[in-house]
Amino acid sequence: MSSEAGEIAAGTVAERFKELYGAEPDGVWAAPGRVNLIGEHTDYNDGFVMPFALPHTAVAAVSRRADGVLRLHSSDVEGGVVELDVDALEPESDRNWTAYPAGVVWALRAAGHEVTGADVHLTSTVPAGAGLSSSAALEVVIAFALNDLYELDLKGWQLARLCQRAENVYVGAPVGIMDQTASACCTAGHALFLDTRDLSQRQIPFDLAAEGMRLLVVDTQVKHEHSTGEYGKRRAGCEKGAALLGVDALRDVPYAELDAALARLGDEEEVRRLVRHVVTEDERVERVVALLESGETRAIGPVLTEGHASLRDDFRISCPELDLVVDTALSAGALGARMTGGGFGGSAIVLADVADVDTITKAVEEAFAAAGFTAPRVFEAVPSAGAAGGVRLGADWSALPAQRSRAGLTAVQFDVVAGDLDDDRPEQVGVAQLGCPARVNGSRSR
Repeated sequence: MSSEAGEIAAGTVAERFKELYGAEPDGVWAAPGRVNLIGEHTDYNDGFVMPFALPHTAVAAVSRRADGVLRLHSSDVEGGVVELDVDALEPESDRNWTAYPAGVVWALRAAGHEVTGADVHLTSTVPAGAGLSSSAALEVVIAFALNDLYELDLKGWQLARLCQRAENVYVGAPVGIMDQTASACCTAGHALFLDTRDLSQRQIPFDLAAEGMRLLVVDTQVKHEHSTGEYGKRRAGCEKGAALLGVDALRDVPYAELDAALARLGDEEEVRRLVRHVVTEDERVERVVALLESGETRAIGPVLTEGHASLRDDFRISCPELDLVVDTALSAGALGARMTGGGFGGSAIVLADVADVDTITKAVEEAFAAAGFTAPRVFEAVPSAGAAGGVRLGADWSALPAQRSRAGLTAVQFDVVAGDLDDDRPEQVGVAQLGCPARVNGSRSR
């Protein structure tokens, strides 16, 4: 799948909204999926992560309502408009796709924001179940839209927190903060170094094309869901490890003291494995940041591969398809490879020289065919911009393509870019990246 496959015409989304609801939308917003370069299952352990946004987006046409009705429709799901009462929204009462947007409305209202309803039409190019945060993109695009329409003045990191609460409490999936923050706060051409304890962050330049390299995403087509039991078991095991070691979170176990900490866990073998992964993964994130900042991009390849071994052997969340991608890619000349996302399926990433991309892709596809697996989807991951959007009343939506260029510069692209907006022209409102807290340095706070 090319990055161009992630493009969606805002006009098409707006036109479908009008067909469904009989009026133009108040605006169109977009929020991306993400790839996590390094830092897996560290976010709910108060650790470090390093995602970047994809060109693939969830796009929503939305209008505000004042009557307490929430109407939802998706072009990606069979069925008509689903109508809900915002006063009747209850956690874990919905097991359908509508739980994600409804959960955001619930979270905003539970936080004291007077959201009185909305009409929503959604579509997305983020592959579902591929470990690329399709659910976070869905949540964040709704949060950005409601933030604008209800003039809540919340920052990107605040919206990410609310989206996480929606998924934790309303949907019932024990996810960390990374996915929502990546969708809300990433910038084009960078990976986001995020401290999930204090949400401080630093944008790390990540321009592989300039160095003759590519990062491939290989979607194994094996679907995964965070709300299933195995993900929750890992999180509970990490919390048990922290309690046994007398720390607030596994992030507080120093890498230099890991062996001593593991010895203190005695015969808790499963907990020992989980602790070992989290502590070493935090160290790998810091190592990748240091390598990228020193211009040693190629050297991150072995660190990525190290991370896969840890996820496979210690955290035990890989699967035969993911292992086959990694092993085959490395044998075909990849600089590094690992599974990405929550695990139990989904995608792997492969770092490669441009000259080796076709050879590696062919080798992986042939290996899947030989193993009798479903053919994988392979596409280039281009570090792109986080969520954006805006209100444009009375606009000619057909002239407003929602796109992300290969440089990832835009989400919902109007006839101007963000820096050219004229505050004196009320028809041009939005396309603003919401603020996220800056990380001053890369050191680990204890």
